[in-house]
Amino acid sequence: MAEQSRVIELRHVDKHYDKLHVLQDINLTVHKGEVVVLIGPSGSGKSTLCRTINRLETIDSGEILIEGEPLPQEGKALAQMRAEIGMVFQSFNLFAHKTILQNVTLGPIEVLKTPKDVAEREAMELLERVGVAEQAHKVPAQLSGGQQQRVAIARSLAMHPKAMLFDEPTSALDPEMINEVLEVMVELAQEGMTMVVVTHEMNFARRVSNRVVFMADGQIVEEGAPDEFFDRPKSQRAKDFLDSIRGH
Repeated sequence: MAEQSRVIELRHVDKHYDKLHVLQDINLTVHKGEVVVLIGPSGSGKSTLCRTINRLETIDSGEILIEGEPLPQEGKALAQMRAEIGMVFQSFNLFAHKTILQNVTLGPIEVLKTPKDVAEREAMELLERVGVAEQAHKVPAQLSGGQQQRVAIARSLAMHPKAMLFDEPTSALDPEMINEVLEVMVELAQEGMTMVVVTHEMNFARRVSNRVVFMADGQIVEEGAPDEFFDRPKSQRAKDFLDSIRGH
């Protein structure tokens, strides 16, 4: 693919927590409109990798590029870049004392300097899109976990991001709420949003991803198209991992 279609690029990225080598020589490129799903056993480095992309975790060596530009170290440039890469976490991280509408409009008004009426109109459209428009004037505690996570997605989309990072967005949810969040993510993928998703939801990975990246012990062990990976894994580590999930 052409250079300009590279949205996120990690080159020879290494990271340690003390003696633990959590990311080992990671090389990964995510192209515009691509959905890359990171899977692997707990502690394999998936979430850490995801969090290095917008510098919530620093790296020891290597480089990370966003649209060909090195990730800023700090200050305004970093804040600007973070505004362009949406992030949705396990915990919803909504402001508890602000209404749903205020949660979604805060970034556009404060960071993008969007006029309040425009920000509110866009926010309502996004809340409608994720199916929680009627909750706009409630506070987060009045919503279910699934609804809060959908608000968190709307809040990220309000910043018109170039890409979205999802770090296990459904792992804190009750089973019946998982699908309502995944459905929103499926729609985003179908609309061409560039996405990096850390998840345990294998059906989602198979159905939505362009590429599955399997990690173990801080390394990318293999990557490939979803059908190829799930039906014909190349490495013993991936085979064992898939067997362990199917054994559930």
